[in-house]
Amino acid sequence: MSPEEAAELMDRELIFELPNDLQCIEDAVEFVVSRCSTCQDVARRLRFNFRVSLVEALSNAMIYGNGRDPAKRVRLEVRLQPGRLTARVTDQGPGFNPLRVPDPTAPENLLEEGGRGLFLMRKLMDEVHYNDRGNSVTLILHLTRPAAFRDQATA
Repeated sequence: MSPEEAAELMDRELIFELPNDLQCIEDAVEFVVSRCSTCQDVARRLRFNFRVSLVEALSNAMIYGNGRDPAKRVRLEVRLQPGRLTARVTDQGPGFNPLRVPDPTAPENLLEEGGRGLFLMRKLMDEVHYNDRGNSVTLILHLTRPAAFRDQATA
């Protein structure tokens, strides 16, 4: 990333309160991704990894966290900083323990539905963190590639 691009990526923050309606997810994610278009170095990761992870986080918040309750809302906070893109999704539910979600890749769980979204978020994002209560997930995508990856890409 050039110094000019880094200067262009100074702190930007978007905050949304979304209704607990799955129909709102696509527009919210598209809006966020469009506002991060200056992240050319990670365009593919932004278009795929970040988009899929954010859809999963919002879906999980609405379906499992808020129990599809239309009276509840989901808060989405997105922060673009030099070197990283952070999204925090918080629901109004009681929370859960992400460590208790079974591994969906274990042979005994392959036909089970639970845990796939969490698995995808962990694999597609650079960092995934939950608050102590378990009703808020923070997704982090690093916007600069590690030197070893850049060296392999140019070799």
